[in-house]
Amino acid sequence: MTSNIKIQETLQSIQNLNDEKMQEAREYVNSLTKPIGSLGKLEELAIQLAGITNQVFPEVTPPGIIVFAADHGISEMGVSAYPKEVTTQMVYNFLNGGAAINVFAKQINAFLKIVDIGVAEDINHNELINKKVKYGTNNYAHENAMTEEDAKQALIAGMDMAQQMIEEGAKCIIVGEMGIGNTATASAIVSVITGCSVEEVVGLGTGISDEARNKKVSIISKALSERKPNRKDAIDILTKVGGLEIAGMTGAIIKAAEQRVPVILDGFISTAAALLAVVLEEKVNDYLTAGHMSKEQGHIHALAYLHKSPLLELDLRLGEGTGAALAFPLLETATRMMKEMATFQSAGITTESESSKI
Repeated sequence: MTSNIKIQETLQSIQNLNDEKMQEAREYVNSLTKPIGSLGKLEELAIQLAGITNQVFPEVTPPGIIVFAADHGISEMGVSAYPKEVTTQMVYNFLNGGAAINVFAKQINAFLKIVDIGVAEDINHNELINKKVKYGTNNYAHENAMTEEDAKQALIAGMDMAQQMIEEGAKCIIVGEMGIGNTATASAIVSVITGCSVEEVVGLGTGISDEARNKKVSIISKALSERKPNRKDAIDILTKVGGLEIAGMTGAIIKAAEQRVPVILDGFISTAAALLAVVLEEKVNDYLTAGHMSKEQGHIHALAYLHKSPLLELDLRLGEGTGAALAFPLLETATRMMKEMATFQSAGITTESESSKI
């Protein structure tokens, strides 16, 4: 099966949310022992999850976290506060259990997989999943980031990882990333798709100075002017200014949607991947929940494009899937609300409508 056919078959298999199950869930939520609407976003989450999973009483436990790691040629331009070799070093940190995502994954009893989809060095570790497409992207300040076939292979690697995670029992997917320079790449993608200026979407990344930020804006603006990615063509965007780990996350998102499994978005980088997924197939958007609002300034524009309201706002800007992992208990709470709360009828409590008839 060619890469084109595999991607298109997945996209064409993505269905709309189940309106009938959502209506059943809505009616059930309104029968619980509380004023209608009083649990706010938790009620909305429960209804969305019913539509995603085809179940009025959905399951989201256990969650599966996939962290994709890759390097970026654009990092040569000084767009990050950290040197490129930190990508490899952090991958070892993930594999050895020392990163924030390891701690948070353990807290929510998540499956956690670390995937090398494009790190510039070879990494030898029993726990690493090797899906390397190439040794980092090209510097898109001077040439396309990758070939079209590279982009498709990275998408398929992400699709395969999500499929594997779901087959192993994951009921919810969280995508995370590691890649020095990837806020620059995400900024380019978000600017192209949303139509916002580069100035609006570029933040301080891992902690660069204002002077370095201005340089970053200039580099990305010039690259977009020269590469001219087509905002309606996700493969073209990835080819010209993309990242391999962003492509991997995009693939995982579309596969989860095809399998009717909810996706929790992390911060700016994973939301850039979500934008690409929605460009590929707009139905994907209904399967997404925004875990949190990143401190990275472009995130608000990316979420606005998706019409998503974040569950948390904790001034995070780490990535790795950390914010999504912190948000996961809210999805679990929404499902527990459905399964464990009493209804007015089962509790023998008079409803407002009944009392008004007296």
